[in-house]
Amino acid sequence: MGETFTTQIQARFRDINLAGHVDNVEAVRVLDEARLEFYRFAPLPGLPEGLTGILQAADDGVTDLVATQTITYNAEMRFAPYQHFRARLWVSRIGRTSFTISGELRVEDGGSPAVLWECTTVLWDHTAGTSWPLNDAVRADLERYLGEPVGVRR
Repeated sequence: MGETFTTQIQARFRDINLAGHVDNVEAVRVLDEARLEFYRFAPLPGLPEGLTGILQAADDGVTDLVATQTITYNAEMRFAPYQHFRARLWVSRIGRTSFTISGELRVEDGGSPAVLWECTTVLWDHTAGTSWPLNDAVRADLERYLGEPVGVRR
């Protein structure tokens, strides 16, 4: 397995539902926030200072669009004030114009993943109005984080 990207996302009071646990929609929001950090801030060894994120080498006018998301909830996530969600992400598939991120969300260090997640992203060229084929630099950055799929239930 290649490298993984880890981050902590601060829990918010709005994350809970009336039953006192983290709402399923908010779990997706937390993972999406972690995904955006991965795309923009993942360290890439060997690059000049200030160049980070697995999409840093995409052309101007190219953005990421979520194509699919699959999520498996393994355990209840109870809300605790000031806790952090721990997200670990990696790339599990690289295609011609898209790639898939696999992720795990935990509520405590060393704990089992409460949520497993896969998100397929298409890169979109706003100038051309079509999907953007991955260039060699973006593909190489994605490959640094390439690993096995997370194993969501289907």
